[in-house]
Amino acid sequence: MLELNKYPYFKYILFCILYFSEGLVVGLTSVILVLFFTEKDISISIITLIGGITSIPWGIKFVFGPTIDFFGKLGRKFFIILGGTIGSISMFFLIFIDPETYIIPFTIFLFLGHAGVVLLDVAVDAWAIQTSKTKERGKINSAMFTGLFAGTGIGGIILALIASLYGFQMVFLTTGILIFLSFVIVLFIKEKKIKIQRKLIKPLLIKEFSKRNTQLIAIMGFVFSMNFGMLRFVIPEFMTKVLLLDKMQTGLLTSVYPLSIVIGAIFGGIAADRWGRKKVLYITLVGLLISSGLLIFANTWDRLAMIYAMIGFMTGASGYSAMQALTMDITNPKIGGAQYSFLASIANFGSITTGIISGSLVVFLGYNRFFFYTALTAGVTIFILIFIKETIKK
Repeated sequence: MLELNKYPYFKYILFCILYFSEGLVVGLTSVILVLFFTEKDISISIITLIGGITSIPWGIKFVFGPTIDFFGKLGRKFFIILGGTIGSISMFFLIFIDPETYIIPFTIFLFLGHAGVVLLDVAVDAWAIQTSKTKERGKINSAMFTGLFAGTGIGGIILALIASLYGFQMVFLTTGILIFLSFVIVLFIKEKKIKIQRKLIKPLLIKEFSKRNTQLIAIMGFVFSMNFGMLRFVIPEFMTKVLLLDKMQTGLLTSVYPLSIVIGAIFGGIAADRWGRKKVLYITLVGLLISSGLLIFANTWDRLAMIYAMIGFMTGASGYSAMQALTMDITNPKIGGAQYSFLASIANFGSITTGIISGSLVVFLGYNRFFFYTALTAGVTIFILIFIKETIKK
């Protein structure tokens, strides 16, 4: 069996592959679900509601994290395999359910698919914190979110192509198979298990969250993720309803966002390890503020492609590398699953809540004002960052 300590660079590959499976499910919900439901003439309000409901597991990571720590003797690998299996099987069930007739069962199994990959996600995060050093965490997060958004981007393109050629049932089958293949590699990794007295988990959590810095980082993560939540479902709908793009055009253009996040995450992770977390965050969050505001002028597909790529790059460099490294720096490795999952849950609630109401907000505000308020979330994030202390050791 492979030992991560003997092959340190293999960690980047491992965590990238595991996060890739998460990206497939995110891509399926963000892009394919919109195309699938739009084809069946289901309204944008219902699309964003179903998308938001099925994304709730990302907001309740605080349930999965303590569970993983509580059963620490089972190890992180056990929960990675369990979560991946649940996610994979749930995708297979979607093949046989027509959402136009059975919307509730369809929602339930899509929800379970997300729950499975979230369990995998939390276990991977805890394993990454346990096995990484401070100077590696920027690059570790780059690798993980490269996998996540590569899965989202590639999934958007390939799954849209499969949907066009073979139908949406084949999309669910392909996603299930790819999720299964992504976590098989874990079987060949040797794991060093960390045991902690169960009675110490709660006191340590209370101690960590009583720190002002931890509280500010939690609030910052929530506000930042609102930007992602507001754009997640609205942009694909904007492409189909306003710019009148077809399935393949929408899939290709939507993939610009996650793929540019990958490039941004790689840049942001390396830069955060070299120059510090906050310096990188200030620069990239200002860029996110400007680029999100420019969506007001995205009235052609080529303008939207350039602006969406800018938003993706800034999002990857800020929220999905430097900010995550900052969060890992303040996380106690003894309760890595619990503490990090609580912080991630708070952040994800920002994207989930805004994602659920984003369709209704567009109807109420119109696209221009909606994009303006999306940009403001980056401005508020910058303000909160001013009061946060960086804990990385020079």
